[in-house]
Amino acid sequence: MRLEITCQDRLGITQDVLDILLEYEIDLRGIEIDETGKIFLDFPNIEFEDFTHLMPKIRMIEGIDDVKTTPFMPIQRERNQLRALLRTLPDPCFSIDTSGRIILFNDAVLSGLEMPTEEILKLNIDEVITGFSFTKWLDRKETYAQTQKIKFIEQDYIADILPVDVPDSDKSVLAGAVVMLKSEIRLGKQMTALNKMSNNGFAGLNAQSTAMKKLIKEAKSMSALDGNILIYGEAGTGKEVIARACHESSKRVDQPVVTINFAGLPDDIAETELFGSDTHTGKLEQAQEGTLILDEASEMSESLQLKLLRVLQEQQATIKGEPIELDIRFIVLTSKDIGEMVDMGTFREDLFYRLNVLTLVVPPLRERKADLVGLSETIVRKHAKKLGIRPPKLSKSCVDYLQGYPWPGNIRQLENALYRAITLMEGNEITRETIQLPNCSATVSYIDDDFDGTLDQEVKRFEKDLLKRLYPSYPSTRQLARKLGLSHTAIANKLREYGISKASVKY
Repeated sequence: MRLEITCQDRLGITQDVLDILLEYEIDLRGIEIDETGKIFLDFPNIEFEDFTHLMPKIRMIEGIDDVKTTPFMPIQRERNQLRALLRTLPDPCFSIDTSGRIILFNDAVLSGLEMPTEEILKLNIDEVITGFSFTKWLDRKETYAQTQKIKFIEQDYIADILPVDVPDSDKSVLAGAVVMLKSEIRLGKQMTALNKMSNNGFAGLNAQSTAMKKLIKEAKSMSALDGNILIYGEAGTGKEVIARACHESSKRVDQPVVTINFAGLPDDIAETELFGSDTHTGKLEQAQEGTLILDEASEMSESLQLKLLRVLQEQQATIKGEPIELDIRFIVLTSKDIGEMVDMGTFREDLFYRLNVLTLVVPPLRERKADLVGLSETIVRKHAKKLGIRPPKLSKSCVDYLQGYPWPGNIRQLENALYRAITLMEGNEITRETIQLPNCSATVSYIDDDFDGTLDQEVKRFEKDLLKRLYPSYPSTRQLARKLGLSHTAIANKLREYGISKASVKY
C-alpha cells in the first residue's frame, strides 16, 4: 500500500506521520519527499478496518491538506518511465553503475548481443564496447559528457556517454552513466530527415495562443518517438492537420501517410477499406512503413475493433489470404471521449490502451483568440488564390466580430464563413456585414435541441465536465472545494462518483 500526503511546510510534520504508523505497528518499507514537499509512504497492505481509522488520524495532523492512496512511489514511477523510454529507442542504449556494470539496457542491445538478459547483467560495459575505457572515465575526479567513436559487436558506432549525477546537499555524487549508440547508417538517415524536417508541417500552423504553442511543443516531442498517438478535439479543430504534421516531423516522413474515416462507414465497407480485397488495396497495405490515420475511430464496430486489436497485438495482418508483417504508426483522431466510451462498454479497453500510447488534445477555436486573425488571413489567401483574385483585407469591424464569436464549429465554420464572405463582398475588403453567422452568445453552452436525457442528467454531465477541467489546476480535494465553495466531503464524493482522479485526468 502506498499513500500520497499533501501537506504544508512545517517542522516535525513527517515525524508526526511516522508516529501514527508506529502506533498502528505498521512496517514502513519506504518514504520519499518530492520537490513540492509531498510525502509518499510505502508499507504492506493493512486490514480495511485499520485503514479506515488510519486515514482520518493522518488527516487530523496540523498542516495536512490531503491523504490518498497512490499506485506508485515517485522513484518507482521514474524507473518505469525510464524503462519505457529505453524500450522505445531504436538504437542500443545502456545504463551502467559507477564500476561500469550494466544495470539496464534496451531491446536493441538484447538483439545485438544475442545473449540471455541475466548474462548481459553480469557484464561490464568494457566487455561489450571497445575503443573507450569506461572504467578509467568513471574513476576520474570529474566526469564530463563524452562523444566517442567506438565498436559494438564489431561495428562502428558513435557513443554519447552521459554521466548520471545525484544531488547530495550542495554537491552532486556520480551514480553511473547512460550510454547511447548511433550507427553511421542511422546517423546518415537522421541527418537527411533533419534537413527535410526543417520545413515540417508545424511551421505552417498559426500558433500565437498559449494553448496552441503548448500543443505544438508536445506534438513535436511525440513526433520524434514512434508510439501510437491519440488526438482528441472537437469537430472542426484541425486534428488531421496536426496528425499530418506529426508524420512529416517523424522518421517516417519519406513513407506514405494514409487516412481512413470511419464516420458513417458500414462495417463491411470499413473492413474492406482497412484490410483490402482481391481487387482493392487496403489502407494497412498502403500505409506499410508509414503512418495510418484512423479518423473518428470511436465509430468502429465491436467486430472491427477486435480485428484492429489483433493487428496491433501481432503486428501483422492477413491481406489477400497471406499473412504480412506490418510496420505502421497509428494516429487516432476522435471528437468523442473514448475513455468515457470504455467506461460505458462501447469501446474495447484493451484496444484503447494500445492506441492511447501518446495523447494530444487540440484546443477549440474559442480558446485560441490570439490565433484567430492569423488563421483568418491564411484562409482568405488560400481561397483568393483558388478564385484567382487579390487577397482581400479584413476590416476592423470584421476582426472585432470574428474575435467575439464563440465558434461552435471551430476552424471549419470559420473557413466556410470567410469563403462565403469573399463571394459576397464588394470591393477588396471583408466587412462585418459580409460575415453571415448564426447568432450565438459566447457564454452559452451548446446542447443539441434533441439531446437524449433528463435535466438532471444534463446537469450531471456539465458538473462532471467542469470538475474534469478544474482538477488538473486544483488536484487536492481541499483546494478544489475552496475554489467551488463546497465542503471537502462534498467534493470528494463527487470526484468519486464521476471517477475523476490523477489516473483518469490528462495533465
